[in-house]
Amino acid sequence: MEPLSASRVNRSQAQARMSSSIHMIRIFVYGTLKKGQPNYFRMLDSTNGKAELLASALTTEKYPLVIAGKCNIPFLLNIPGQGHRVHGEIYSVDDRMLKFLDAFECIPTMYQRTGISVEVKAWLGKSEGEETLSPGSITEVFVYNTTTYQPDWPSLANYESYDAYGDHGLEYVTREARD
Repeated sequence: MEPLSASRVNRSQAQARMSSSIHMIRIFVYGTLKKGQPNYFRMLDSTNGKAELLASALTTEKYPLVIAGKCNIPFLLNIPGQGHRVHGEIYSVDDRMLKFLDAFECIPTMYQRTGISVEVKAWLGKSEGEETLSPGSITEVFVYNTTTYQPDWPSLANYESYDAYGDHGLEYVTREARD
């Protein structure tokens, strides 16, 4: 077996960097993971993986965005055509962050990750090699939504944009504060 040369190591590292950038996936967040919200810090934690804010966006279809349960969690109900076009943010995430988010969102018991279309409102990203989209562009992303919910949830107040600190009076209970 031939020893690793410096040029082979550098080439391997470059290939690893390229392959990791190929596996970046776009996620649309609309709730507590958005900038300024209670779980945003999880998107910044590099031990969870890499997440880069790309754009503010709006779902192309209407969905009910409700605040429900004893912990006042925001849920995007997978009922296209009802509710509002929902405002959120698009992030580019690596495989490690995607795995973390899947676990954080309790897939498949609480949420599921599905593909939807969103309209870019403002491009904020600076990532190398990332396609830049102009306002009004439509792109495909993944979102955490739910088809499993209480029968009364579709009739709850629904929102265009979630803010844990909003005037709705439904205080979000963080994971750390739950029983």
